[in-house]
Amino acid sequence: MSRRLRILATIILVLFAVVVAQSANIQFFRAKSLNSSIDNPRNLNPSGKFPRGDIYAANGAVLAYSQKQNSPYFPYRRVYPFGSLTSGVVGYASAWYGVGGIEEQYDGFLASHQQPPKSFEQLLAPTSAADSVTLTLVPALQAVARTALKGIDGAAVAIDPKTGAVLVMYSNPNYNPVPLTSPNINIETAARHLYFKSDSNGFEPLGSLATGATFPPGSTFKVITTAAAVVSKPADLTKGFYSNRNGGACTTLPDSNLLLCNSGGYPCGGDVTQMLPPSCDPGYALLGIDLGADYVFKAATSFGYNSIPPLDLPGTAASYFPAASSFKNNIPGLAYSSIGQENVRATALQDALVAAAVGNGGVEMTPHLLSFVTAPDGKIIERYKDSVWKTPLKPSQAAFIVPLMEKVVTAGTASGVGFPAQFDVAAKTGTAQTGNAKKNTDDWLIAFAPATNPTIAIAVVVPFQPTQNFGATVAGPIVKCLVEGYFAMQSHKSPSVAATGCER
Repeated sequence: MSRRLRILATIILVLFAVVVAQSANIQFFRAKSLNSSIDNPRNLNPSGKFPRGDIYAANGAVLAYSQKQNSPYFPYRRVYPFGSLTSGVVGYASAWYGVGGIEEQYDGFLASHQQPPKSFEQLLAPTSAADSVTLTLVPALQAVARTALKGIDGAAVAIDPKTGAVLVMYSNPNYNPVPLTSPNINIETAARHLYFKSDSNGFEPLGSLATGATFPPGSTFKVITTAAAVVSKPADLTKGFYSNRNGGACTTLPDSNLLLCNSGGYPCGGDVTQMLPPSCDPGYALLGIDLGADYVFKAATSFGYNSIPPLDLPGTAASYFPAASSFKNNIPGLAYSSIGQENVRATALQDALVAAAVGNGGVEMTPHLLSFVTAPDGKIIERYKDSVWKTPLKPSQAAFIVPLMEKVVTAGTASGVGFPAQFDVAAKTGTAQTGNAKKNTDDWLIAFAPATNPTIAIAVVVPFQPTQNFGATVAGPIVKCLVEGYFAMQSHKSPSVAATGCER
């Protein structure tokens, strides 16, 4: 009898050990894969079955939350208080179509998931809940961008140069996320089809012009061409580059009979300090040729071209500068690329990073939207740590470019924008010909302020404008509104008051 009892006891102990081992395997070793598995019922309808975590703006305003509703199938519905103002960043959580934007990026936090046990009872019976996410986005400045861009396609990005925190990221066209949260699949489907429909310029509401669309950067790229000279060939900084045709307004490009003329037909030329403020096209084209494709390409990639910026937002695109080898038998192409034309392409995010890097002493911080993550009990469980993405310039090299960009504002192509002198804005305009049948332009302005110790860097692009428009006249006023709104906020005033007159 005792032998049988020992055998039975052994079997029970083995079975108990198997149960404990399997429990540990499921609760700890396989928890992550099981939580994300498509076979997990919690993941079939992420926004409707369980409450998701809240999303907050930098000032604590609620950007997204889950609201209980009277439905046995979808007891929770996502609510977006700011609607289309922040949808390009916050995204959506659809019962039928999944998640997008920040809702997608941080779904692992925002979706209901197993919480770390705090007691023996919770170890045996784990609890599930969602964490909350706080962003760096500033709704009041978003509203300034929306007002200034009203009625036109375009994008505005503003970054803290010292940290990489994204303060503004607004695009037109955009979308209202409310229909995408409907428990009615017909309503969601109709909205999704509508939001994938391109407007007259070919842009979809669900796409982000700020991070996912690229355009020729035009003369804003001259900042990078200047950086190429500063870093790789300083002798070119004091060398004179002069046009040889049409009274100094045009230059004949080598190995061709092509004429590259200055905007408006005005003569220009000289060294870099003389050429950047008035944005001399033929002079900078000759500078790019003199530098050579290797140095211009090296400078572009050092600022982040040909790399996807590590922004915590799905769908972020890389900007593009052609390989140096592509210019071996195409010197005119190098001339145009050196002034941001030809097939050079940039996102608004990338151009904001260029401005931020110059203003930040040559250090380009990693752009980010996350500030911190909060557990259900209010404890911060993860805080974003600032990091350097690129270092295209030394502080002394960046210091050479800063006063030239200040002069763009005081006596150059941005002098008519009307930036208040007390904000000490440094900027660069850009007007790129798109090459389409209408001869439209992509109009840019990048800036940072205060120039000597910047706390904000901005890029605005307004694509497909009539040929008579320029970066200073179209993008300039939008940047001015954001600058005024930002410094009003720093003075504890309402940005919307400072932006009065920004309406189109």
